[in-house]
Amino acid sequence: MSDKLTRYAPPATTTCSPYHPFIHILNVAIVNSDKLQASSSPHPRPGNVLGLVGTNGIGKSTALKILSGKLKPNLGRFDNPPDWEDVIKYFRGSELQNYFTKLLEDDLRAIVKPQYVDQIPKSIRGPNKTVRSLIASRATLGNTQEVLDTLELNHIMDREVQLLSGGELQRFAIGTVCVQNADVYMFDEPSSYLDVKQRLSAARIIRSLLRPDDYVIVVEHDLSVLDYLSDYVCVLYGQPAVYGVVTLPHSVREGINIFLDGHIPTENLRFRDESLTFRISEGTEDVYADKSRSFKYPAMEKTLGNFKLKIDSGNFTDSEIIVMMGENGTGKTTFCRLLAGALKPDSQKAVPEMSISMKPQTITPKFDGTVRQLFFKKIRAMFLSPQFQTDVVKPLKLDDFIDQEVKNLSGGELQRVAIVLALGMPADIYLIDEPSAYLDSEQRIIASRVIKRFIMHAKKTAFIVEHDFIMATYLADRVIVFDGQPGIDSHANKPESLLTGCNTFLKNLDVTFRRDPGNYRPRINKNGSQLDQEQKSGGNFFFMDDGPKRS
Repeated sequence: MSDKLTRYAPPATTTCSPYHPFIHILNVAIVNSDKLQASSSPHPRPGNVLGLVGTNGIGKSTALKILSGKLKPNLGRFDNPPDWEDVIKYFRGSELQNYFTKLLEDDLRAIVKPQYVDQIPKSIRGPNKTVRSLIASRATLGNTQEVLDTLELNHIMDREVQLLSGGELQRFAIGTVCVQNADVYMFDEPSSYLDVKQRLSAARIIRSLLRPDDYVIVVEHDLSVLDYLSDYVCVLYGQPAVYGVVTLPHSVREGINIFLDGHIPTENLRFRDESLTFRISEGTEDVYADKSRSFKYPAMEKTLGNFKLKIDSGNFTDSEIIVMMGENGTGKTTFCRLLAGALKPDSQKAVPEMSISMKPQTITPKFDGTVRQLFFKKIRAMFLSPQFQTDVVKPLKLDDFIDQEVKNLSGGELQRVAIVLALGMPADIYLIDEPSAYLDSEQRIIASRVIKRFIMHAKKTAFIVEHDFIMATYLADRVIVFDGQPGIDSHANKPESLLTGCNTFLKNLDVTFRRDPGNYRPRINKNGSQLDQEQKSGGNFFFMDDGPKRS
């Protein structure tokens, strides 16, 4: 089956409606293709949130361009593209016929929150381009104050857009879309740059846009946010930059589990060789865990301008991963820099001198040369190690771009290079700041598995800052919870168990999680649902064992 799909895949330049899988491929290559004809193909439904999940380069952003009318589907006829009349005729009898007809007749107004929010300042020209003036000029829905409060934009209203940070730009972009009166709202990766609290706030304000005749479509790589946001899900799969296929719509749980399993039961089609699961013990057998050595760091304080961070004393062992959880601006990166010795605490207390390898939050490519040349220069011995190649390099699929210039890499490619560089440095402690940034859902899970396996095998310690809750709970042996007032006064608690730490963290957010009984992934309970109320009344905001007991 996969050979046929590859053989009949259209070239990378082809575009096609994401809500009708590539017809040219299906009619030729897939058995029982009549089940996926236009009348039953996936489509956005009014009054519901459609979630799209899939790897990078598979066509999710292209899907949004088609549904917003910026790109015309070619129905697989890339050498002789049809006109819109043919497209509408092709989808005759389906709801997509009505959708595209309304779009062409200007009866549907579509707004898209772009994927790359860091490019927004470049597109805004002229003086006095503040957050306030830009939002006010677009506000037509009458919900401006609710949007500003939910997205925490009030304190930056008079700031120039060019001066916003990544997280502020993301919230500004979401807010700009949410205050407009439209028929179709599209959000391309709305959780990038945001912490867990901000992601949930963004999800709530996006869901508040739902009206009986309006459409909301979201592309999201954070599976817990996708789960929380969506009413149903379509999975995109295929060969990145070559072709993409979209599944029929599924319930949220079923759709995400199909993506993780890599198998579509209704078509008996496997699009990934292995399933992705979240078993806590996976890849970390006790035979590798060596916790005989213990280390301590003292209670510390650090003042940076108007910001003050207080850190409780703590300890850590070899073969342990400690994940730092907290809002943006609570000092997680500052804590990493204190451990690394890049910053000195206010007092004379010093962190034990240990060799440190750090992957920074922001990655700026400055190296002139290829990825291979960079590895040979920085981590030659480890890069040539067969064990390192097997455990780290190959799972992260660096061979796909190993001979490309570092300065030409995408954000996701740079992130994987940075992870390999950090793990390739000989060190006692590995400080890894936001390893999931720019990675798609599949790459996040693989990167988590790679980091966890490496730390256990090498018998080292890792401190990790991570906002993707699924990735954080998969990685963590223990957690450090940061609380306090972001950007002003923050407090880092001592390391505690995953269960108690997550309970503390989620209680602050007033959110409860359960585990999927099949693949053990954490799932957010809908606010106010029966399970949400039951867990809150019992003080159980996070359940580690919500499904069948592990053997």
